[in-house]
Amino acid sequence: MARISGVDLPRNKRIDIALRYLYGVGPKNAMDIITKAQIDPALRTDKLSEADLAKLREIIEREYKVEGDLRRETSMNINRLMDLGCYRGLRHRKGLPVRGQRTHTNARTRKGPKRMGTKR
Repeated sequence: MARISGVDLPRNKRIDIALRYLYGVGPKNAMDIITKAQIDPALRTDKLSEADLAKLREIIEREYKVEGDLRRETSMNINRLMDLGCYRGLRHRKGLPVRGQRTHTNARTRKGPKRMGTKR
């Protein structure tokens, strides 16, 4: 079982796809990591040797911010905006869209389900 940064990678997927299961690693970062580790991208996760896994772990730990550290940094940035009381922080506080989207219609992902009337 391949385990990197506390995440179990899926067994029978190509390594370039499996690395994307890490929070903060997308297609571009996954290919960069594989290139630096000199591993074939078509290789399946369960076919990786321990040496290959060690190379991947070392590169990810040394050069990339993933999983817990990245989540912590993101939440700290949002909390900083809310503490400042700037416009973006107020939008986060109220649970409304932050990047200028309209709210008269749509925005259901941020606002939650419609409430048709008040229930007492």
